[in-house]
Amino acid sequence: MRQVCRSADVEEGGRGVRFEIQRDGEPLGAFVVRYDGLVHAYVNECAHVAVQLDWNEGEFFDHSGLYLICATHGATYLPDSGLCAGGPCKGRALRKLEVVERDGCIFLME
Repeated sequence: MRQVCRSADVEEGGRGVRFEIQRDGEPLGAFVVRYDGLVHAYVNECAHVAVQLDWNEGEFFDHSGLYLICATHGATYLPDSGLCAGGPCKGRALRKLEVVERDGCIFLME
């Protein structure tokens, strides 16, 4: 278990936090957001083409705060499951990471 950030750093339907993970010995971008009171984390890579989602660092939600959006392709994702709700990757999903929130911090379960 590794601490990613403080709970207060992640806004409901707003700003998220980017962090890095290791997969097969290689660094990989990831992020954590808060939606409906819960934290959710994903690999920071669009399911359509391997580009980062955020349009500004930590900005993953659309203007409504209801969907995650790929800044490059406009694909929208459900923030609680990562499932593509619209756009060129319909039917696919973001790669979800397991996180827990306790004692005012968010931890990645490795």
